Amino acid sequence: MNEKIKVTKINDRVYLLDEEGQATGYLIVGQNQAAVVDTMNGEGDLSAVVKSITDLPVFVINTHGHGDHIFGNIYFDKACMHPSDFPLAEMFLSFDGAAEFFKEKNRTMPPFTPVKGGDTFDLGGATLEIIEIPGHTPGGILVLLKEDRLLFTGDSINRHLWMQLEGCLSIPEYANVLENLLYLKNEADYILHGHAKQAEPIALMDDLLRGLQEISEGKCENDKAYRWFGGEARQHEFSENSVICYQK
Repeated sequence: MNEKIKVTKINDRVYLLDEEGQATGYLIVGQNQAAVVDTMNGEGDLSAVVKSITDLPVFVINTHGHGDHIFGNIYFDKACMHPSDFPLAEMFLSFDGAAEFFKEKNRTMPPFTPVKGGDTFDLGGATLEIIEIPGHTPGGILVLLKEDRLLFTGDSINRHLWMQLEGCLSIPEYANVLENLLYLKNEADYILHGHAKQAEPIALMDDLLRGLQEISEGKCENDKAYRWFGGEARQHEFSENSVICYQK
């Protein structure tokens, strides 16, 4: 197995792909084809990892356009993403370091195919549904594996949510978006997010929403400074080892 990518089997057709603890993608294997949800940083040969598990045709679904979720697309021929994140992806792909990285790997990025909320993919016994969740990025999406009641959330629902970035919705706006998606608790039991080590209970949606609402209501007296590569923001703890990062 590729030394840069650790594979953990979630069930008979879902595999968690952890690239050096930096980002997480997922392989879903149907009877007729397979899908990879997010491709991480591309440091490891993800296509070789996938081929060690299945020889079925495979395509990529990107939950959003950040580099640590799309750079591994270079190992595949087809990648789908919401078009509202096309400009964000192009920004990451235009960085000088990206061009050098792709040259080093002797790979090129496939074009993005647009997807939107309500689109479905039949893998053969496994149905993926796209759900729009603008907030962390303009074109963020969730991917619901209907038969297994699993929800792949990228960075939109996780335990270290970044909302301080340019292009993020305001905290109250995102709270409204998430509240309108709570119906998904009736359709999924577990969340698999973009930096997970294991499946998380669907109740993470409730915890995250509560944290967003607390910030919206100004209940931030215990919030601390959060320093990141773009400067300084604030962080609000909404559960143990779980924070929302935001700009004041």
